[in-house]
Amino acid sequence: MARTGDAGMTKSVFEQLSEFRYQLRRFQRFSERAARSHGVTPLQYLLLLHIKGFPGRDYAHVGELAERLQAQPHGVVSLVTRCEARGFVQRRPSERDGREVQVHLTAKGERLVARLASLHRAELEANREVFPVPVLDG
Repeated sequence: MARTGDAGMTKSVFEQLSEFRYQLRRFQRFSERAARSHGVTPLQYLLLLHIKGFPGRDYAHVGELAERLQAQPHGVVSLVTRCEARGFVQRRPSERDGREVQVHLTAKGERLVARLASLHRAELEANREVFPVPVLDG
């Protein structure tokens, strides 16, 4: 008979949650190493990825990036500043509202995020049974 834990969950549910977190951490560790091997921090890579992958446009605002990174906006401003100093991103005032700042990738940032994203895609493809991500089909 299956023993239950908190909230009536079975041992099997705990095993599945544990396995999911384990596989997620393995992928995260891969990602951290890949970013560092290309001379950037994992957060710098994620910033570039979220700019490149922002739905419907080629830029993002700091608040949008903060949401995607699950970080405070002032911390994202510092991250953008560091990436701008390295030539990966460029800030531009919004044409719609001059108070808003758009964060765009530079050509250097585009090349870097493309290289790293390719490595990540290959890792996900190699682990398709663990991460059946639809984006791998495109």
